[in-house]
Amino acid sequence: DQAVPQGSPPPPLLQLISLQDVSWGDELDYLIVDCPPGTSDEHLSVSQYLASSKVDGAVIVTTPQELSLLDVRKEINFCRKVNLPVLGVVENMSGFVCRKCGVESLIFPPTTGGAQAMANEMNVSFLGSLPLDPELMRCCEEGKPYLPGLHTHTPEELEEEMAKLSKGQQALQAIVDAIRQQLP
Repeated sequence: DQAVPQGSPPPPLLQLISLQDVSWGDELDYLIVDCPPGTSDEHLSVSQYLASSKVDGAVIVTTPQELSLLDVRKEINFCRKVNLPVLGVVENMSGFVCRKCGVESLIFPPTTGGAQAMANEMNVSFLGSLPLDPELMRCCEEGKPYLPGLHTHTPEELEEEMAKLSKGQQALQAIVDAIRQQLP
């Protein structure tokens, strides 16, 4: 419950210090860096720091609203300028699926076609849409995995489990599969 004041060092430097001070072992499967929207110093600092590593690429997350899509267009162009491959775009908060009736409501309706249209326009892969899912919040609150069995089941077992998952869980699993297909 205690706050940690961070007046200095600035966030990009803090991220780099964190990356440098952790023993990652011989090989790292995935490193996910969550950056704020836009193309700030954080993006430049992280991309420069990781340039000497074998970075497979960036997964860019947006919401359906045009303001978010404008930022994402800039981010895609930034990645291109720094030679960071874009694995694809994910549309988060694409809708809300009622667990009782299964009806999906578009809380943030896309006015210009959403992430899929923007991905096509920018010539990058569209990895999928992820609806709001109360199950995700429950899993986070309880410290339980949102995609149970992801690392412990065989593909066949996982396929059986998929039928039992919520629409949000199924969407996330499809996005994970799409990202894996983009990796070497």
